[in-house]
Amino acid sequence: MNLRNTQSGLTLVELMIAMTLGLIMAGGVVTLFTFNRHSFNRDEMILRMQDDARQGIRELINDLSMAGYWADLMLPATVTPDTSLAVGTDCGPAGVVNWIYQTVTPGTGENESLMTVDNATAGTASASFSCLGAEVVPGTDIIAIKRLAGTVAPAALTNDTVYLRTNGTVGLLFREPMAAPPAIPVPAPFVDWEYRPSIYYVRAFAAAPGDGIPTLCRKVLEYTGVPDVATECLAQGIENLQIEFGLDNDGDGNPNVFVADPTVAEMQLAVAARIIVLARSVRNDVQYTNSKIYTLSNAPAFQPNDNFYRRVYTINVSLKNLRTLRIMGG
Repeated sequence: MNLRNTQSGLTLVELMIAMTLGLIMAGGVVTLFTFNRHSFNRDEMILRMQDDARQGIRELINDLSMAGYWADLMLPATVTPDTSLAVGTDCGPAGVVNWIYQTVTPGTGENESLMTVDNATAGTASASFSCLGAEVVPGTDIIAIKRLAGTVAPAALTNDTVYLRTNGTVGLLFREPMAAPPAIPVPAPFVDWEYRPSIYYVRAFAAAPGDGIPTLCRKVLEYTGVPDVATECLAQGIENLQIEFGLDNDGDGNPNVFVADPTVAEMQLAVAARIIVLARSVRNDVQYTNSKIYTLSNAPAFQPNDNFYRRVYTINVSLKNLRTLRIMGG
């Protein structure tokens, strides 16, 4: 038997070929892993952005749809604030005392269930809502909503919380425990409703000034001792909020035209609202460049040219209580 032709190892050429093939395969695996990881991270950023946007829009829809809800009273002018009401930090125009409890404008009787500032600046934000200002992202809308929430049994009333007591004929806005004597008597049988005003706006930061994460927030009444205006943040990455209002010009309860910057008089005709939100991913993706142009309502066109993902969400909301009031001619 001739053993000279029996292979006893690899030649240098074969070894180099095997190493080359191994490197190619390893490179392919690394490339596939990197691509899949980037795809996963991208999808995670987009899904989180969508979830945040849905959460913020859901809260705004709920408040907007209840704007101007004053229980059986219907008419906001029939709500009387108790003389003992106070607020630690108010949020209305400068010089207006206890604005947070006003349901109509003194002297004119204009409904204050819904108020807005279009494409706000620090100056216009502060002029209408004194607790805002530098927090607000310039060029975004602000919307204030006043309404009632659910009923509360007399035994379950919480101290320092503000309620509306009504028997369907008269209504008293008061803080528990009620001052004696109250501003107006409300004969029994009556029902108590929690008062829940809110002001929605886009803040320039999430956790701390300078973190660069635009966030949808709202100012609400916080009941710790004397009621105070506090901040609740709902959704990170909300870069712009625009609201258009559907005006009913003929009294049939249906919107005839949508207006982005209504006057106070036009706001009395509002029966619907269109919410337009520009959401942005919280983290950036250096492998992606966003050069799209975004046009929202009457805000200036926006081309970011950065590394963040964005989506625009639009939804119409019926202002059912204001619509009913409009049909009634109120």
